[in-house]
Amino acid sequence: MASSKLSWLNPAVAVGGLAPLLQLAVLGSQGELGANGIEFALNQTGLFALAVLLGSLACTPLRLVTGWTWPARIRRTLGLLAFTYAAAHFLTYSVLDQGLDVRAMAEDVFTRPFITVGFTAFLLLVPLAVTSTNTWVRRLGFPTWQRLHRLAYVAAVLGVVHFVWRVKKDVTEPVLYGAVLALLLAVRVGEALRKRRALARARPA
Repeated sequence: MASSKLSWLNPAVAVGGLAPLLQLAVLGSQGELGANGIEFALNQTGLFALAVLLGSLACTPLRLVTGWTWPARIRRTLGLLAFTYAAAHFLTYSVLDQGLDVRAMAEDVFTRPFITVGFTAFLLLVPLAVTSTNTWVRRLGFPTWQRLHRLAYVAAVLGVVHFVWRVKKDVTEPVLYGAVLALLLAVRVGEALRKRRALARARPA
């Protein structure tokens, strides 16, 4: 019964999550993104990618702290939305900004640290998006799949670093994202330590 009552949740999250990207595409096609539309699109897609990725990582800590079960239902959808925005960010850079100039992009990746970490974060999200289905969970086995998907935290850390290095001067906003990520990591580490202590107590002397 509870599952049927929340059947609308994932579609609602998907539609709401894609709405800003659709709006950005419409405004871009009409030339209404401002004087530097490409930079605006880069900033918006990158910001949404990081925000939604943190949202997906918040699902388990939120369940642990509150006991709510519904966050687990939308974790995969949020993760795929984060990848979608990261892909849009990369395509905006590679196609609109660089004109698919592979040599120029390779030079950026190897010589500009903020692009290096951003590109690495995107690459880490690719296998997570590919293996997000139940079929892949069964194929890899849940423990292996779970270890693989912990790379989302690495991608998030790199995303925050990319954000800090990109803005250079006023780092208030990226630092706030970093603080949220640190809090989420603290909750997960605290839960892991709690389970370890409980397991140690349960072992026979």
